Amino acid sequence: MKLLQGLAVTLMVALAPVVYASEAATMGRGLGEGYVNTDNGARIHYLQAGQDSAAPALVLIPGWTLTASLWREQLQRFSDHRRVIAVDSRSQGASSIMLTGNTPERRAQDLHELLASLHVDRCVLVGWSQGAQDVAAYVQQFGTASLAGIVFVDSPVSAGNNELDLRKAFSKAILTALSRYAADPADYSAGMVRSIFLHPPADIDAVIKQAQRTPPAVGAAMLVSDIFGADRRPALQKIDRPALVIASASSPLLDAQRQMAESIRGAVFITLPNTRHALFVDEPKAFDGALALLLRAADSTRM
Repeated sequence: MKLLQGLAVTLMVALAPVVYASEAATMGRGLGEGYVNTDNGARIHYLQAGQDSAAPALVLIPGWTLTASLWREQLQRFSDHRRVIAVDSRSQGASSIMLTGNTPERRAQDLHELLASLHVDRCVLVGWSQGAQDVAAYVQQFGTASLAGIVFVDSPVSAGNNELDLRKAFSKAILTALSRYAADPADYSAGMVRSIFLHPPADIDAVIKQAQRTPPAVGAAMLVSDIFGADRRPALQKIDRPALVIASASSPLLDAQRQMAESIRGAVFITLPNTRHALFVDEPKAFDGALALLLRAADSTRM
């Protein structure tokens, strides 16, 4: 934990499934992809880099309607000494579109099956935005026995229908967004994707196209389930591993994320300036520096 506390100061000062695998380098040197079939018929796509080692694997989970490809820099940066896996959640990216199970709770089961299929018995989970809900749902269902560390990226864990009282302005914004999404899903998706970057990636049009692949009815159901479907705060009390909450300094939910970090035993809270919601794309050096020290703490944690 001293490593993470030092990091916080430094940054504040400075700023029965089946696996189908392909080892072709699809996005760059050493990156491959594959699929896992879940027990309820979803085909989950993932990207991976690196090799199995004594270090826990790093598992990266994207946000709402977005894809594993946004983690490309982290896939390459951290794969020298560990296995790194980025997941396309069901109904997102290259994973199958599903009419059921589009909830954090079912996505946590998908993740559990994927990790079992890939023989990952110890990992650090990193959940960004919607992915933060998936991480909380995973901890709630499966505990922390297989986890070496946990990272929540720019999102507090949902309080379920309590959100309507706790964060009235935020809840109103979500409900307003749902009506705009239903009225013109293509335009809404394009605007949403562009809004989350301060420094958009070169392939921003491809990212938008991927986000638009999620059917609007499915996307709306996902968003409602993410924000209002369950109170996932009890999962935070189960976290007994190195934990990091890393947020954009411009986040409208900054205070909620700070409070969440305070409720996790030993967690470190860090903010990154000059970023929007996709802070690991906007400021990859600062983000990777924070993640690297979390991984050092996780590597030293024994089961």
